[in-house]
Amino acid sequence: MKKIVFILALLTMNLAQSQIFEPVKWKTSVEKLSDNSLELIATATIEKGWHLYSQIVPEDGPVATSFKYSKKGIKITGTTKEGKGHVIDDPIFGIRIKFFEDKAIFKQKVVLTEQLKEISGSVEFMVCDNTRCLPPSEVDLIFTVPVGMKITPIKEVIPVKNADKGTDQGADTILNADSALSKSQKTVINDTVKTAEVKVASKNSIKANDTEPEKGFWSIFFIAFLSGFAALLTPCVFPMIPMTVSFFTKQSKTKAQGIRNAVIYGISIIVIYVLLGTAVTGIFGADALNALATNVWFNIIFFFLLIIFAVSFLGAFEIMLPNSWANKVDSQADKGGLIGIFFMALALAIVSFSCTGPIVGTLLVQAASKGGLAPIIGMFGFSLAIALPFALFAAFPGWLNSLPKSGGWLNTVKVVLGFLELALAFKFLSQADLVLQTHLLEREVFLAIWIAVFGSLAFYLFGKITLPHDSPLNHISVGRLGFGLVVLSFTIYMIPGLWGAPLNLISAFPPPQDYSESPYGVGSSQSSGENSTGSSHADIPEGAHLLAPHDILAFNDYDKGIAYAKKVGKPVMLDFTGWACVNCRKMEQNVWPDPKVLAVLKNDVVLISLYVDDKRELDPGDVVESKLHPGKKLKYIGQKWSELQTLKYKANSQPFYVLMDHKEENLVDPVAYTPDKEEYYKWLQSGISKFKK
Repeated sequence: MKKIVFILALLTMNLAQSQIFEPVKWKTSVEKLSDNSLELIATATIEKGWHLYSQIVPEDGPVATSFKYSKKGIKITGTTKEGKGHVIDDPIFGIRIKFFEDKAIFKQKVVLTEQLKEISGSVEFMVCDNTRCLPPSEVDLIFTVPVGMKITPIKEVIPVKNADKGTDQGADTILNADSALSKSQKTVINDTVKTAEVKVASKNSIKANDTEPEKGFWSIFFIAFLSGFAALLTPCVFPMIPMTVSFFTKQSKTKAQGIRNAVIYGISIIVIYVLLGTAVTGIFGADALNALATNVWFNIIFFFLLIIFAVSFLGAFEIMLPNSWANKVDSQADKGGLIGIFFMALALAIVSFSCTGPIVGTLLVQAASKGGLAPIIGMFGFSLAIALPFALFAAFPGWLNSLPKSGGWLNTVKVVLGFLELALAFKFLSQADLVLQTHLLEREVFLAIWIAVFGSLAFYLFGKITLPHDSPLNHISVGRLGFGLVVLSFTIYMIPGLWGAPLNLISAFPPPQDYSESPYGVGSSQSSGENSTGSSHADIPEGAHLLAPHDILAFNDYDKGIAYAKKVGKPVMLDFTGWACVNCRKMEQNVWPDPKVLAVLKNDVVLISLYVDDKRELDPGDVVESKLHPGKKLKYIGQKWSELQTLKYKANSQPFYVLMDHKEENLVDPVAYTPDKEEYYKWLQSGISKFKK
C-alpha cells in the first residue's frame, strides 16, 4: 500500500540534489580458533534506511549476498554463517525475504594448508532502501592471518558452497553483474576497494525526492492530529472532558497539583497510543509496511474493514472491547498515584474504543501503506489532540463553561465520520481493481458511488434522513446547514466528472480518466480510437494509444516506442508509473494538462509509459531470464519494467521520468514527482534542447 483522505493534505515536495550513494562499508577481521584453524569475519556497516540481503533469498527475489575465497593455502569448513537479521515483506520485490540493517556479520571457518600472510576473497551483494536498489556489486576482501599459525597439508582444496544455492563453485568463478545486462539496461558501478574497509558507490545519479518521506511524516502527523480532534467530538470522549478535569481539580489539594495530575493523565494517553503505533511497526516491520500500498489483498481486506467501521459509525452496531478489560483496568485506576492515573487513561482508551477504534484503525491503515515510522507518528499526533484539552482545561477550569453541552450533535459527528469511512473504503477497492486491471470499478462507477454517498450525507445534514441513534430534530443549526451546503456543493462538483471533467481537486482518488467506460466522458461521440480532430484508429502507430482525454500519444511497450521515436526523429520520455500510484495521477491530471507542458508531450517527445505494478502475465514468448537475479524468470509485465528501472536508474519509486536520445542515453538527469508546472516544463525543454544539438 502506497491514499485516502490524508492525501489531500500532502505537502508540496521539492527535489533533492543529485548524489552518490555509499550505503555500505565492509571491514574484515580474523579470530583464531586453534593452532591451524581460523574464523574469517566480514562485517558490513549499513547506512540508516538501507538494507543488505541475506545469503538465502526466495525465487523472484534480489541477488543474494555470497562469498568466495581463494583456493590457495586453505580448506573451507562448512558454509558462511550469518546473523539473525529481519524477515519482512520486502517493498521493492513484493516477497517475504530476510535482510540486514545497520550491521551484518558473516563468519567462515577455514583450516590452513600452507603458511599465509593473508587470505583473499570477495563478496557479491545488493542493497536497497524503500524506493531504490543499487545494482549487484562485487568487492574484494583481505583477511590478515595471525603470526605463528600451524598448517595441515592436504592434497585437495574444497570449493566454497554458497548458502543461497547450495552448489559448489570454484574460487575463480566471479559473477559479473554488468555482463548480464542488455545495452539498454547496463549500469556502471564504481567500487572503491580497500583491504580493511570498502565503500560501494554508484557513478550514475538521479534527481530523487529524498525529502518526500520526511514531508510525508509531517502530513501524517497533521492529519492524525485533526483526526484526534474529530474523535474528541464523539459521544464516547467529549463528555469525559469536564468529568475528568473536575475530578483532578477537586481531588487535588492545590491547583498546581490538579494541573500536574491532568498533564500526567494527558501524557499517559499519548504513551498508550504511541505504544500501539510502535506495536504495529514492530510486528510488521518499518520497511515492510510500505509494500502494502499496492498489495491487492491489503487493499481488499481494508476495503471490508472500513465498510465495517462505517456501518458501526452509522449506528448498525458498536465495536467494543470486552467489558472485563474495562473492569480490570478501572480497578487498577482506584490505586491512585502515577500508576492510578495511567490506568485512568487506559480506561478512557478502552471505554471510548467504539468511537475512537474506527478512526485509529483508518489512521493505522494509511500509516501502514506509508511505511517506516508512520504508525508511531500517526498515533502521536492523534493522541496529542486528545490529551491537550485535558491539560488545558485543568489549567484554565473557567474554559469549561464555554464548552457546548452534550447532546444529539455528538452522534451527528459519528454519522458524518461513518459516511466518510464509507466513501474512502472504495478508494482501497479501486486500488485493487487498478492493479488487477479487472475494470469492475472504472472511473464512472467510482464517481457514481461517491456522488451517492456524499449526496446521502448532504440529505442527512439537512435532516431528510435519520439513523438509529439520532435525536428528534425540530430544526437544524446554522453550522449544520452550512456544512450541509459544503457537502452538497462537493457532490454537485463531482457530477461533471461523469462527462469527462478532470476533477482536479480530487485527482488522487478516482481512477485515471483513461480507465473508464468512456474516456472522453459520457455522451461524447469521440471514441478512444480517434483523436480530437476525428482521425481514425488507423492513424495511430502500432503499439500506441491515445491517452484520454488530452490525446497524448503513448506507448506501453519499450521497444515499439523506441522504434517509433527513431522513425519520427523525436526524443523519448520514459514514464515509470503505476496503476496504484497516487502522485502519478496528480502529475497526469494537474501538471500534464498545462498548455505548455501538454504541447511538449503531444508534439516534441515520444511518451513510453511503463506500469511497474502491472500484474498481467507476460506472453510465453516474452518470458525472459531476470537480469537482476540470473536463473530466474520474469512472470509479469510490471516485473519487466520494474527491473529496468531498478537496474538502469537505481530507483523504484513512481512517478519517475527519463528523457533520452535514440542511443538510450540520458539527455538530462531523471526527475521524480514534480508538482511545479514551470519546473517540469523547464526540465522538458532542457532535454529537448540537448537532443536538437
